[in-house]
Amino acid sequence: MPLKPFIKQLLISTLCLLFPLTSIQAAGEQTTHLQLPPAVMKHVSATIRIQQEPAEQVIEPVVIIDGVQQVIQSDDEGLYCEYTFDQATEVQLIQGSHSEKRPVNPIPLWLSILPPLIAILMALITKEVFSSLFIGLLIGTSVIYKYAGVGFFAAIFKGAFAIIDTYLMHALLSQEHLSIIIFSMLIGGMVTLISLNGGMKGVVNILSRYANNRRSGQLITYLMGLLIFFDDYANTLVVGNTMRPITDKLKISREKLAYLVDSTSAPIAAIAFITTWIGAELSYIQQGIAEIGLEASAYSVFLESLRYSFYPLLTLLFVPMLIWQKRDFGPMYKAEKQAKLSEIEITDKKKRSPQIMKELEMADDVTPRWFNAVIPVLIVVLGTIAGLIYTGWNPEVWGNQNINFTSKLSTTIGDADVFNALIWSSLAGVFAALLLTTSQRILNLKESIDGLINGFKTMFHAILILSLAWSLALLTEHLHTAEFITGLLTNINISPQFIPALTFVFSAIIAFSTGSSWGTMAIIYPLVLPAIWKIGLESGMNTEDILPLFYNAVSTVLAGAVLGDHCSPISDTTILSSLACSCNHIHHVRTQMPYALLVGGVALLAGTLPSAFGFPIIISYLIAAGILYAFIRFKGRRV
Repeated sequence: MPLKPFIKQLLISTLCLLFPLTSIQAAGEQTTHLQLPPAVMKHVSATIRIQQEPAEQVIEPVVIIDGVQQVIQSDDEGLYCEYTFDQATEVQLIQGSHSEKRPVNPIPLWLSILPPLIAILMALITKEVFSSLFIGLLIGTSVIYKYAGVGFFAAIFKGAFAIIDTYLMHALLSQEHLSIIIFSMLIGGMVTLISLNGGMKGVVNILSRYANNRRSGQLITYLMGLLIFFDDYANTLVVGNTMRPITDKLKISREKLAYLVDSTSAPIAAIAFITTWIGAELSYIQQGIAEIGLEASAYSVFLESLRYSFYPLLTLLFVPMLIWQKRDFGPMYKAEKQAKLSEIEITDKKKRSPQIMKELEMADDVTPRWFNAVIPVLIVVLGTIAGLIYTGWNPEVWGNQNINFTSKLSTTIGDADVFNALIWSSLAGVFAALLLTTSQRILNLKESIDGLINGFKTMFHAILILSLAWSLALLTEHLHTAEFITGLLTNINISPQFIPALTFVFSAIIAFSTGSSWGTMAIIYPLVLPAIWKIGLESGMNTEDILPLFYNAVSTVLAGAVLGDHCSPISDTTILSSLACSCNHIHHVRTQMPYALLVGGVALLAGTLPSAFGFPIIISYLIAAGILYAFIRFKGRRV
């Protein structure tokens, strides 16, 4: 048989084998009345939904699992029942003349850790993030289909299709995710435009008077990160893009810039009184307070917990220590040494085509003017704050004379629509940059729009990584990866004084595995806060003794989430830091991780653990600061 007809016949046979499988299942899903979760995990409660036609709503459905009739409940989405599968079984639905059976083979919970774990390990080993995320997703989707009764090879093919038509689509259809994409693209367009109109060069010329050496350049970057404290996304993109030309000129590595940006975004946004994080934090804390019946406001608990926020505070202290001593260690030292011995701008230009560099460079006849950049950036910063206040404004809160100004402002920002505020402000910044550019006849309208579009293009790389990371986060949610990790914590019978330390570790692991600090808080807070209260009471402690441990646990959830977020290559803030600083993503992760783990380890051993046993907090901070300073002094090397 000739080779070409054989290959053609083989392809036709393969397609006929694969695509009917997909179409048959799709047709079945349209007619079935039983709706199972995307992944049924062993020993994890599953919600089984019952879809009814209008004519059948008068007939009471019956669900039988393992020969036992289940209790059917209802909510806003319709009828459902809860069941925990421990072994392969069959779900049967009887409703009038309609009868339906669905085999269920639950997935062992330990398999849920494989997709994020393999994706992270591959990314760190291969230094290539796209294929690593895709392989992690493929492993997870293939496992789901394999346990759904699909053959091995068909499960791989169907799993590959599901990455696109299920997980990537769901990730991109999220309003929050789309908001981040739009915000990032608008910031990218604005930055490109203020580079073309000479605004960025003007800012560089001014800051260069103060940032005239490596130490002052890093210090200004650090201070700018502290000033934009209200949102980690805005902080990362604005500071990274603004300071990159200056740090390049001073031969500060992109890896060091990305670390400075990343370490002054989430840590300051997590603990500041008025940030876009505060609403989520207070809502999670409020749930825990309500469950244990504690008579205190969520905001007061948050304020009390700040003294135990060792990792965020020590990170903000560790950064200026590094800057002042002019020392680095580990992979960061190698990156800094290489940057000092070479021209970063030239190295970076070699990676880009001449056409792209021409599109992003300021023309020789353009006069640098600092206000062409400062005005759009200020509009983004002040516009974000104004948007937060506008979307979160509540006349009842501001009319209440019993609430102080700080609490009113924090409540307002906590209730605000963060993503709308970011989009509005970034769009206003783009309009301002466009107006400044065209009104001064630096570029005509067509050239300005072309510049904006080129700026949008520069964001594609990061948006693709973000989309795959969000897809992996959704997969870990379906596989209940967090439940597997937290199950290890709840099964440990331990003294209540060790709970804050364990909470810190497990929060970091979950954030590292899922790439989401907010998701970690949502998972851990409802588990830990009631647990530490109950364990404390059962051990014979009174309320006054439990409260310090309770406050400590509140802070360690947040601190551990930020640590895991810093170390994870699939974290959105880590990806955005790499993007804003034009740094290789895996290089950023590899250089930042030793610093984050060092501060995290010191925070745990010198702060969280001894403070839980009543050791004075101020002394814990002094000891921790001394350890960090000594480590930099004796382990670090001058570049």
